[in-house]
Amino acid sequence: MTQEIIKAYEKIRKDLTEAPLLFIPYWNIPFKFYIDACGDGLGEALHQVQIIDDKSTEGPVSYISREIPPTEARYGSSQIMKTPNRNMLRWQTMIKEYRGSMTIVHKAGNIHKNADGPLANTTDNPAYVPLEAEP
Repeated sequence: MTQEIIKAYEKIRKDLTEAPLLFIPYWNIPFKFYIDACGDGLGEALHQVQIIDDKSTEGPVSYISREIPPTEARYGSSQIMKTPNRNMLRWQTMIKEYRGSMTIVHKAGNIHKNADGPLANTTDNPAYVPLEAEP
């Protein structure tokens, strides 16, 4: 366990025990939507920049994460990104109405840590949870 991991854990614990945990969404202010995906799971953080104490502050409106089921893990990246298919059709249809009013920017995982947590699920992590073995 390194000092960096301990400091990150303490910061998360402090942030989760002090108000406000989540910002109240204001629908007239643009949102920032951060997504991180890997072969094991998906993470999302929806943020807004709001004025708090006369200072512009970016903060979370919501967080969502989930494991990727084995059936979804078998999708190839070319199938997901390039080939029209029934699995992606609903997302392509939903996002279509927002084209032109959104900007997509790629950030490396080590830069955007809000959707990509700094603590790995290893035995060194104080919040370690053993994963169930695949059948």
